[in-house]
Amino acid sequence: MLRKLYDWTLSLAARKSAEWWLAFIAFVESSVFLVPADVLYLPMALARPDRAYRYALVATVASVLGGIAGWFLGYYAYESLAKPVLEFYGKLDEFEALRTSGGFGFILLMLVTSGVAHLPPIKVVTILSGVMHVNIWVFILSAIVARGARFFFLAWLLRTYGEPIRHFIEKRLGMIAAGGAAALILLYVAVRYAI
Repeated sequence: MLRKLYDWTLSLAARKSAEWWLAFIAFVESSVFLVPADVLYLPMALARPDRAYRYALVATVASVLGGIAGWFLGYYAYESLAKPVLEFYGKLDEFEALRTSGGFGFILLMLVTSGVAHLPPIKVVTILSGVMHVNIWVFILSAIVARGARFFFLAWLLRTYGEPIRHFIEKRLGMIAAGGAAALILLYVAVRYAI
């Protein structure tokens, strides 16, 4: 099922309505969808490098709006809507572990790492932020910074290096971003328990 979903998302890049689909996928990824918007963003930006930054802006705005929707799901409708979504994707155990892991600082760190490296998935953290009653304005600001950094960095890479960087992005950028996110988490743990 996941492969079919991935292939379907990738096929949207060739449509005239691709920019609208990018906004839609970025929105739902942040609250309920499994496939990251990068799957659609990368081929679109490679096909039209002159629009890479425009696509990055579309993806960032839609992703932040989707994150706000996820926050509201967690804040107002966890039991009735958000919990079934998390169960459907097999993310409920991960969610519950994060829920009991820490306070505001930990949630803020997870917002940044999920926004930049999908570690943990962004939908888990947006819903968690609502459940934990993270201030909505702090949430929005961190989402803008994290998601914007990801999409605009990808736009810069694609505009600077073009097609040759595609293989690197598809194969290694996730690993590098995950390593950076892991380093941030270790730094947080070290600071928290060293003090």
